[in-house]
Amino acid sequence: MLTVPGLCWLCRMPLALGGWGICSVCTRSLQWRIGICPQCGLPATNPALPCGRCLKKSPPWSAMVAVDDYVPPLNRLIHALKFSGQSSLAQPLARLLLLAVLQARRQRALPKIDMVVSVPLYRRRHWRRGYNQSDLLCRPLARWLGCRYDARALTRVHATAIQHQLSARLRKRNLKNAFRLELPVDGLHIAIVDDVVTTGSTVAELSRLLLQSGAASVQVWCLCRTL
Repeated sequence: MLTVPGLCWLCRMPLALGGWGICSVCTRSLQWRIGICPQCGLPATNPALPCGRCLKKSPPWSAMVAVDDYVPPLNRLIHALKFSGQSSLAQPLARLLLLAVLQARRQRALPKIDMVVSVPLYRRRHWRRGYNQSDLLCRPLARWLGCRYDARALTRVHATAIQHQLSARLRKRNLKNAFRLELPVDGLHIAIVDDVVTTGSTVAELSRLLLQSGAASVQVWCLCRTL
């Protein structure tokens, strides 16, 4: 899925700014999720208030921002980033996430954060892929937003089964005590950045770890939110 520098990854038309990766027309064509719960990111009748699911059992994070559902064309770009070695897609995808975050700040008065953190891969999986896609998303986001980022903040201390192959119940068990915090986060407002959030087990485990370690609040930012 190679593209010529300066052409849109989706329609292959010339870009006004080559670094964007995705043209303004294709950007506007994305669904840009509406009618979703501001906390869990799932469909809701009133997008201004937490949904019934969150009122019954609130997730550990305070807010979620997602660009789209896991549908074409975004899912194809994410798949190429994760499994086809197309690391150059990270910056264009990070820009889409930036636009979603800025929109959430305008529409939902989403507070600014002090630090972004990436979802760590176990070292063997990181070595096989050659990079961590969450890390590649965090780097430009931190630069554009003027916040802190350190790829060493979180580590995965043992190998876990691949999440999308497990049920929701097994995902939670799979991630128990799988992560370790390596840097102080006392009083910081933090955003966890991931590519796709499905059941939320991974970001929930990381959110609990950050909050138990003194973080003031945790948001979740992802490219896609799905079930």
